[in-house]
Amino acid sequence: MFSGRQLVIATQHDKEKVIAPILEKELGVQCLIPSGFNTDLLGTFTGEIERNLDPLSTAREKCLRAMEVTGCDLGVASEGSFGPHPEMVFAPADGELLIFIDKKQNLEIVARKLSTVTNFSGQQVRNEQELMDFARKAQFPSHALILRPGKNAATDIVKGIVNEADLRAAYDTLFARYGSVFVETDMRAMYNPMRMQVIEQATQLLAAKMVSLCPKCRTPGFSVT
Repeated sequence: MFSGRQLVIATQHDKEKVIAPILEKELGVQCLIPSGFNTDLLGTFTGEIERNLDPLSTAREKCLRAMEVTGCDLGVASEGSFGPHPEMVFAPADGELLIFIDKKQNLEIVARKLSTVTNFSGQQVRNEQELMDFARKAQFPSHALILRPGKNAATDIVKGIVNEADLRAAYDTLFARYGSVFVETDMRAMYNPMRMQVIEQATQLLAAKMVSLCPKCRTPGFSVT
């Protein structure tokens, strides 16, 4: 049903590095990435652009847009959400959702993975010692950081910081201007290996559902709930 067909992965944040190998192996598809595709138009983690849709609707819209610009009738998109775990409220959680759409077969399959393996965090810092303490706990520099004047500031945001010199320089600039700095983990997939691992796990769940057929109608996506 899927073997030999092209499948577009709706991403600009390198998610294809963990999604494509699994889907190509399990489904026999040929994955491609849309050139110049901007998923930030549907919302950013830092809030400059608000996400107006729920995670599933956002992922679906990403997928359909990527399918439209590439002409593919197979597509996959993901969307992440971060916050307190629904059952362990004092533990942060990464919720990853993947959606697969097959226009030819009029098929939509969704997989979800909720994990406490995340460094998702943020803190207002008043000096460099607090900054570096946060960085160490966040597993910097293997995991990037973001600096901005305050938690909800939508301007003067410095993203994708991956070395100490840039971190200190950005901190000094913002602190001199605002007198305080908010530091947070950069949750974009290409800057957060822990998140990338959860996306990989969600992709494995998706692939398993896609090769699971309904015993009666033989439609992919069968699962026992």
